[in-house]
Amino acid sequence: MQTTVTFKNLDTSDHLKSYVSTKLDRLDKLLDNPAEAHVVLTVEKIRHIAEIRLNGDRLNIVCREDSSDMYSSIDLALDKLEKQLKKQKAKIKSHRQGGGRGEEKSPQNPEKAISEENPAPQVVVQNIEYKPMDVDEATMQMDLISNNFLVFRNARTNQINVLYRRNDGDLGLIQPVS
Repeated sequence: MQTTVTFKNLDTSDHLKSYVSTKLDRLDKLLDNPAEAHVVLTVEKIRHIAEIRLNGDRLNIVCREDSSDMYSSIDLALDKLEKQLKKQKAKIKSHRQGGGRGEEKSPQNPEKAISEENPAPQVVVQNIEYKPMDVDEATMQMDLISNNFLVFRNARTNQINVLYRRNDGDLGLIQPVS
């Protein structure tokens, strides 16, 4: 990877240049094609700013970090750059696998493909207290709460009922058949 380091309001340092170069070299494994990295190291009062621009084949990533230490700014910027590179690579890989024109590749294991596309829903348990009330009182309670349903014990039948808000704005009542 070709690396150029520019210093602003800072004396040039071979140690900083070599530090940036060695850190950027570890990102070569994430790149498919050669790329150029332009690093700008700036000092503004007490802020040490590291800005990295990575240009390559169909790739243009810019990240900027600042802190009180130049080495930590460089490390933070490189971590951000690595995350963006991985995200970009995953995006390109997903575009290559599917979504293209032509025939779709059939998966090797159809059961695994189904489970990856539609993962099993998680069951979330919510404990509620329900008190005896009339359907009219439950309707008034429904107007006061923000939930889409209300579980209550019907005072007349002494059975558990569910009052829910329908998509058309009306309320629905679910009650067991006795």
